[in-house]
Parts: sequence; C-alpha cells; structure tokens
Amino acid sequence: MHIKTDDRVQPESPARMFLLGTVAMMPLSVAVLPWGLLAGSFAVDSGLTFTESQALSAIVFAGSAQLVATGMIKAGAGLFSLLLTVFFIASRHFLYSVSMRSKISGLPFRWRMVLGFLLTDELFALISHQDEARFNRWYALGAGISFYLLWNIATLVGIVAGHAIPQLNSMGLDFAIAATFIAIVIPNVKTLPVLVSVLTGLIMSVLLMLYQIEGSLVIASLSAMTAGYVAETYLGGRG
Repeated sequence: MHIKTDDRVQPESPARMFLLGTVAMMPLSVAVLPWGLLAGSFAVDSGLTFTESQALSAIVFAGSAQLVATGMIKAGAGLFSLLLTVFFIASRHFLYSVSMRSKISGLPFRWRMVLGFLLTDELFALISHQDEARFNRWYALGAGISFYLLWNIATLVGIVAGHAIPQLNSMGLDFAIAATFIAIVIPNVKTLPVLVSVLTGLIMSVLLMLYQIEGSLVIASLSAMTAGYVAETYLGGRG
C-alpha cells in the first residue's frame, strides 16, 4: 500500500500499516470475544488452574483446539489421544502456511516465526487474498497481535467469570464459534470449487454428528478438501 506525495509514490509507514491491520481485524476480534470467554470458563470447568487456563490461550492460541483439548482433559483422555486429536484439528494451519509461503518466504527468520505463530483462521481470511505486491508485514503484524491480545483478554475474563458465575458454559456462548466461522467462510465462497467444498463439509459434519461417528470433524474436513480438489481439477475455478 502506498500514498502519493508531490507526485511521487512513497510507501506507507510501518506504524500506519500496523494501525490499518489492527483496524481491519477489529470486526473479527470483537466477534470472537464470546468464544474467548467460553474457552476461559470451559478451561476452569475442566479443572485447570488459573495459570494453566490462561497459558492455553497464550501458548496454544487456537480456539477450536483449546475447547476440544479441555473437553478431553475433563473426560480423562490420555495424552496421546489428546495430542493426536489436537494435531488433526490444527492441521489446517499447515495448509494456511503453504498458501502464505510465497508472501513470507523472503522475510527474515524472526518475522516468519512471529507471523507463523499469529496465523489463525481470522488472519488468514484477512490477508490470504493479498498478492505478493500488496502484502505488508506490518499490516499482518498489527492484525495478528491485536487479535492475539483480545483473545487472551477474553480468555482472562472467561476464567474470572467461570469462577464467579455458575453454569456460564450453558449460556449459549458456544454459538460464537459457529458465527465466527460463518463470517470467515461466506465472503470467500466466490468460485464453484469453494462452494462444493463448503457444502460437502457442512453436509458431512451434520450427518456424522447426527450418527455420532467418532472423529466426525476430521472426516468432514478431509471430505470437504477432497471434494474441493476434485471440483477444482474437473471444473476449474469457475465463478
């Protein structure tokens, strides 16, 4: 992004790009606040200490993986099962990183590590459509850090509320999960292969959950990716 001064095009300052990224991420950051509250209160309900509950958001920083992990901890699942499940849930971030490789591969190591850690569903949705010429590291950093801070603040509030308010998890906060992903996915359904992938994932997840098939999330995700790949191969990127 550039500004025009005295008929000369000059790059935006890092501070301004950082602020623009923060502002652009704000709608998704606000939308995910109930999810953070749920993650914090659910961690407390699962028997984790205050420090352990906050550390999940500060270190793991993955909403769906955190909720599943805390649920498995509460159910007494073994460490191997927990790690394997979280690995599959978070495996989509590998695809995100592959998609972003052309944009960040030329950056210094410290930048790649920071942006890699901050790469969430929300950040990917915000910057994945930018080509190499438009991508700005400071814009991505502002978006990622602002989301990280608000997520951890929401988790902290959820932890405190989980101790103070009985049955906080039954107040419908989990709808924030569905609402957030709907807000991320719908604007990106612009081609037929993407539509096929989304519909396949939707139908498979509902059917598998209806019949209580174990590993339904993983199966639905793999089915959606396969359907999208087949549609892209045989139909191309038709609008």
